[in-house]
Amino acid sequence: MTRTPAAVVLALLGLLLGAGPRALAAQVPAAKPPVPKPAPQDTTRRPGTPAKPIASGQRCVFQIDNVDRQGAVNETPAGTNYFAGGNVQLSCRGTQISMRSDSVAAYAGNVVQFIGHVQYRDSSLTMDADRGTYYKAGERWEARGNVQTHNLVSGSTLTGPSLDYYRVVKGVRDTLEMYAIGRPTINYVESDSAAGRKLEPYVIVADRVRFKGDDQIWAGGKVTIDRSDFAARSDSMRLDTGAGSDGTLLGGEPVLHGIGVDSFRLMGKRIDLALQQRELSKVVAKGQGHAVNRDWDLTADTIAIDLKTRKIERTLAWGTGTRPYAVSTSYAMRADSLALDSPGQLLQEVRGYRKAWLGGAVDSVTKDRDWMKGDTVIAHFTPSDSAGRKRAVLSRIEARAAAQSYHVDANGKAPRRPSINYARGDAIVVTMKNTPDGGVDRVDIHGKVDGIQLEASGDTSAVAPVDSTAPARAPSKSTAPARAPANAATPKRTTSR
Repeated sequence: MTRTPAAVVLALLGLLLGAGPRALAAQVPAAKPPVPKPAPQDTTRRPGTPAKPIASGQRCVFQIDNVDRQGAVNETPAGTNYFAGGNVQLSCRGTQISMRSDSVAAYAGNVVQFIGHVQYRDSSLTMDADRGTYYKAGERWEARGNVQTHNLVSGSTLTGPSLDYYRVVKGVRDTLEMYAIGRPTINYVESDSAAGRKLEPYVIVADRVRFKGDDQIWAGGKVTIDRSDFAARSDSMRLDTGAGSDGTLLGGEPVLHGIGVDSFRLMGKRIDLALQQRELSKVVAKGQGHAVNRDWDLTADTIAIDLKTRKIERTLAWGTGTRPYAVSTSYAMRADSLALDSPGQLLQEVRGYRKAWLGGAVDSVTKDRDWMKGDTVIAHFTPSDSAGRKRAVLSRIEARAAAQSYHVDANGKAPRRPSINYARGDAIVVTMKNTPDGGVDRVDIHGKVDGIQLEASGDTSAVAPVDSTAPARAPSKSTAPARAPANAATPKRTTSR
């Protein structure tokens, strides 16, 4: 049998790449390739799941499947180089790995370059690019130019200008790795294998990205993460959706913005993420933490937010450098540590521990706040409908251990000079009125009780001018300070010892 020039070149390429006689026989034009027998059906695999890899951990031994046009052979001191063009198709014998391109250049059997409409396929990944290079020594595949990949196991995709792919090879590496630069875009899908469903992907963009396995990713350089429930920004990011179930945002003043009805914004020097059943369950800002939602603006050294079904369930804050301080349009609270409970997306209780202080709305006349403080202060809220939307309304305040309260009342005798009430006790409980206007309904003071109430005797805002012609009178040394008048009407107050 006489071989054509193309068949001769194929034979040389086969020897160069390590293909055996069986692989070369398929390339002889006069011979018909044998019809492969259908593989036995795997009845143990569920429909829709990827096929089990065939010897995926072995090194690649190239097999030539097709070359449309003849090529050229060049002998060098380092070895034989081969060049071929026209729908070149290669595969790794005994595996599901295949490669295709417009043309191929092989150098000494160690480096194979693919040029034009490059396709790479194996049991877990598909990859398309303008150019590709396979390094046999490290079993590494490099894709360049308009790279598009699809992870057949997780469903994740990547698009960008560059990608290095290190497949699993026995004795070389036990976990696949990928590196991408040039600001690729990743649709990072996390599979919930327990529930048998695919969750919404994270859209990750960064200057450079590293993958390890199907569930670990690192990104650096102007990182952005977006999903329908949150968006995050930082200089670097780590995310483990597998056994670790956690992640970290670092550098560039990282920020995480929860999106939706219960929206919030969290900032800090570092933000740690925790996942539960592949969903974001907790976020923690460390170092100059700052959190803002519809109820509070909170600052502290450390702020931790617990999430359930993508809604805030609890917020914890603590620290000494930046002592926790929460403020809203109506109230403010500070303590060594704070806890804000908001089950069902509605504020229910706020607790302050150690040197706790709670202040009410700023008075328009005195520019001051009513306040309570103690070793522990607890504020209770009840739901109230407002314009068809539920909101939290303060219903009761408790101050415990060395409790103190400061309250300003309107003074009918002196409107510009309100009455001031100060009280102390082992515990103080203030119950608010259940009315649209709100206000204090009852004050209960327990334990050792004392206090004082000051009330102006009249409106002295308009004082008669001083007669400058009258001689000044020196103050009498025997003048005693004026006593406060009898108490005006105040909220109901009870005390107990």
